[in-house]
Amino acid sequence: MFNIEDELKKLPDKPGVYIMKDKNEEIIYVGKAISLKKRVRQYFQSSKNHPLKVKAMVSHINEFEYIIVDNEVEALILESNLIKKHRPKYNILLRDDKQYPYIKITNEKYPRVIKTRQVIKDGAKYFGPYPSATAVNDAIDVLHDVYPIRTCKLNLEKKMENFRPCLNYYIGKCNGPCLGNIDESYYMDMIKEITQFLSGKGDGLIDIIEKKMLDASKNLEFEKAGIYRDQLNSLLLLLEKQKIVSSSLIDQDIIAMARGIEEVCIQIFFIRSGKIIGREHYLLEDNFSSERKEVLSSFIKQFYIGSAYVPREILIEEEIDDLDTIEKWLEEKRGAKVSILIPKRGEKSQLIEMVRKNARDMLNKYGDKFLKKHRENMKALEEIQHILDLEEIPNRIEAYDISNISGVQSVGSMVVFEKGEAKKSDYRRFKIKTLDRPNDYGSMEEVLRRRFTRGLEEKKVLKETIPESKGFSSFPDLIMIDGGKGQVNVVQRVLYELGINIPICGLVKDDFHKTRGIIYENREYNLSLDSLGFKMIYKIQEEAHRFAISYHRSLRTKDMFKSQLDDIKGIGEKRKIALMKHFQSMEKIKNASIDELASVESMNKSAAEELYNHFRGKGKGN
Repeated sequence: MFNIEDELKKLPDKPGVYIMKDKNEEIIYVGKAISLKKRVRQYFQSSKNHPLKVKAMVSHINEFEYIIVDNEVEALILESNLIKKHRPKYNILLRDDKQYPYIKITNEKYPRVIKTRQVIKDGAKYFGPYPSATAVNDAIDVLHDVYPIRTCKLNLEKKMENFRPCLNYYIGKCNGPCLGNIDESYYMDMIKEITQFLSGKGDGLIDIIEKKMLDASKNLEFEKAGIYRDQLNSLLLLLEKQKIVSSSLIDQDIIAMARGIEEVCIQIFFIRSGKIIGREHYLLEDNFSSERKEVLSSFIKQFYIGSAYVPREILIEEEIDDLDTIEKWLEEKRGAKVSILIPKRGEKSQLIEMVRKNARDMLNKYGDKFLKKHRENMKALEEIQHILDLEEIPNRIEAYDISNISGVQSVGSMVVFEKGEAKKSDYRRFKIKTLDRPNDYGSMEEVLRRRFTRGLEEKKVLKETIPESKGFSSFPDLIMIDGGKGQVNVVQRVLYELGINIPICGLVKDDFHKTRGIIYENREYNLSLDSLGFKMIYKIQEEAHRFAISYHRSLRTKDMFKSQLDDIKGIGEKRKIALMKHFQSMEKIKNASIDELASVESMNKSAAEELYNHFRGKGKGN
């Protein structure tokens, strides 16, 4: 039995992180302290001066834990990691912990241009962050279309004769540096042009594509002109926000906020070499009216714990309590000097004001919608709690689905919703390993056993070491199975054997396989199709199904790509490459006549007939 009074006496006078838990052993708050002894005791002293949030939190504390560290910077890092992982109720939380993509020009012989979400000290050039991953992907595709640079991961420091060229070489999308077919200085000139474009210093690439578009249009090749137009739009989207706003050429992030009654909007602008390259806003719920500096400090810690890059300067609108500690931590993360500034006048103050106005605009535009959606989500969860007679609101729901087509490649999916919103960072996919034929019950048993066995292992590790954000150690308040009583019983048996007690519900389907209700403790509950609770259940179930199907489709696509030409007699590597180079797509190969196939370099009549018959079910092996 945990006795708070006794445990308070044992607290050390050392820096560390404290973890508050409620009666269900759920983490409800995480904080850091220079002195654990002094800080934790403050919560349990006279409450008349405590803010509303602290009073509410303390009333739910059933026990606490602490982790001792060497210094305040280590405490800050651990605190941020724990908050990101467990998302405690009484901490200020970001609703979106995504990492923004960068474009990377690798530091290797014959560099590559790739997308990455990590910035490391490897001598490469990084451009970003860019808020739109789609724009980054499209822009990289265009760069590869215009510049025939390599995409492979080969180590070209080795002797070139050891390599075989890939398909891109044969279809003219790569100049073949792996074969020594291109002068290195010519290749580096292409990389230089790409670097200038990504730095916003060169219009050469835009001019090239504009000319191609106009030429295609003049020649009445409107489909080709449309492709060039889309390429142009992709590049312009990447560069459109590169407006010069600062005379300083150093990298800066500028952060400001606007408050409503129950919501806060924080706006961040990314400035690189004096130009705005992107911006993002975050809406936070703040029922407890936390102080501005607390909200700002929490945001900075949570944002940069997951950020791949830390700029030289961060501009904020007011002083925060742990500014020096955060600066030290960010300098360690960046590996160079970082300054957090609170400008009062001049150009930097004007930048803060610009970002503050944008934060207010975003709050006016989305604040009410955000609160309405949040309230609807909470009402839906309360309905589910009431119908199933659960002790607690199911703030975290995990839904599972099994997918297979004609019994091939069974896969499982796990999707996670927290407070009614999808938490995609905790989604997981499972390739069924123990079964060689379709068996939904057996597949569901394998998925749940693997998920919760791993979760128990992670929970054990969490008590012994600093946690990593894996997603399995957080257990749900409710498990939802896309299946009936049989599958629910299978899951109940798995949890019983593992010693886990979590409510489980299944789904009741109508004659058209549409969800009309839920199964819980062997009873069926029909829900009004217009109720918020039903809409929430339906949304979660559809997302689980979509996620499972998308995984299954990706596996089938990989197999199709590997097998469509691999298993055909007389079609080896050389002929595959020649066919793809000639026809450009599998669809055209399938529709080609025997004479058209035979006309391809390295093909003969016999191989052409075998290929032709294979795709029409007439091959010798059929």
